[in-house]
Amino acid sequence: MFSTVLIANRGEIALRVARTCREMGIRTIAVCSDSDRESAVARYADKCVRIGPAQPRRSYLNAAALVTAALQNGAEAVHPGYGFLSEDPDFAEICEANGLTFVGPPAALLRRLGDKAQAKEIARAAGLPVLPGSSRSLLTAEEAREVADRIGYPLIVKATAGGGGRGMTVVRDSRDLGRAWGQARAVAQATFGDPRLYIERFLENARHIEVQVLGDGRGGVVELGERDCSVQRRRQKLIEETPAPGLPRELSERIRAAAVHAACEVNYAGAGTYEFLVDDGDFVFMEVNCRIQVEHPVTELVTGIDLVREQLRVAAGYGLSVTQADVQLRGVSIECRINAEDPLRDFMPTPGTVTEFLPPSGHFVRVDTHGFPGFRVTADYDPMLAKVSVWAPDRRQAIARADRALQEFRVVGRGVHTTQEFLREVLRHPAFRAAKHTTDLVDTMNQEPEHG
Repeated sequence: MFSTVLIANRGEIALRVARTCREMGIRTIAVCSDSDRESAVARYADKCVRIGPAQPRRSYLNAAALVTAALQNGAEAVHPGYGFLSEDPDFAEICEANGLTFVGPPAALLRRLGDKAQAKEIARAAGLPVLPGSSRSLLTAEEAREVADRIGYPLIVKATAGGGGRGMTVVRDSRDLGRAWGQARAVAQATFGDPRLYIERFLENARHIEVQVLGDGRGGVVELGERDCSVQRRRQKLIEETPAPGLPRELSERIRAAAVHAACEVNYAGAGTYEFLVDDGDFVFMEVNCRIQVEHPVTELVTGIDLVREQLRVAAGYGLSVTQADVQLRGVSIECRINAEDPLRDFMPTPGTVTEFLPPSGHFVRVDTHGFPGFRVTADYDPMLAKVSVWAPDRRQAIARADRALQEFRVVGRGVHTTQEFLREVLRHPAFRAAKHTTDLVDTMNQEPEHG
């Protein structure tokens, strides 16, 4: 096993990785930008190295600075967390070229599956159903129009190198395609450094279902159940739960089997998520996320399996510690993301300084956070403050526990608003409670009289 790991990330995921490393007896090197020098992980890790100014391009996205910090401080491996460089094949190659183990799929696989258009074709070749759309990345609006004329509207424009809901634009009419294309291309270039886009048919009122897999890189793959991620705003998730409520058992089994088959076909290594849309009793493949997911705590709560530990084991060459027969799914888990955003202003981020920060606690409540009194929410990074995850024997109790935990959470700050009260409204919404919600739930709520 590794003796020292550099964590190439920030926020709650960096702290979460550091905790598992400590349990495994692994020394941790944290990195920080100038604005994160007093962060929770900077204080928790065995050592923290400054890598640049607040701007991500000059710090957390600076591959040279990260690799230099790793080499100068005796790290043998680099854990990228999620976001930033976690799915960047060039970064994985740079790590490997410098004798560092990248904790994730190898660069060649990241390159194949990280290209969302290519990943669709790989899934199609493996026999998975996919949405009609472009079979490759597109560079011009003219190319997009040719595909759009073939597949029809509504459609969605996506960044080839995208993730986390960023760089996506829904187009409902041919007259809007040119504007949407230019907008999505600009966002893709600014966010991912890659302007390439692809398009596919957009499903209205679908459910977003994903399957957590672990691969040993030797052909062995286990699945840890499915998650429902349908509560979203602007294609970014707000609430996730497992198992997916109201999903017929036969359909769940087919989706999970499809994910395992697809992962085996590419000899997947590490933690990954195969994402699908469910509509009219059937499913279609959407994309693969080749990293740990933000919502991984719900899977850990129902399985008892530490996903970061499994990532480190696979990267170190030990393989997985579990087989499919070992995986037992117990109870229900729900995760709510507490973002520093104002739901009354279209979820606009609200930078400021947190003056009071008191997370909830109690039985079967897990809080993943990097917040504390005095924490500064800046416009440089994602506004997520915490993830509140709960476990219960059944969904009714899980919803009640999540609502109680959100009610307990106290975040006060100058200029800082959070999503916690809005999330409580979602938990109480009849469609959510009846497990009839789809990806349009938040939009529907915003059109209801009490939100209008």
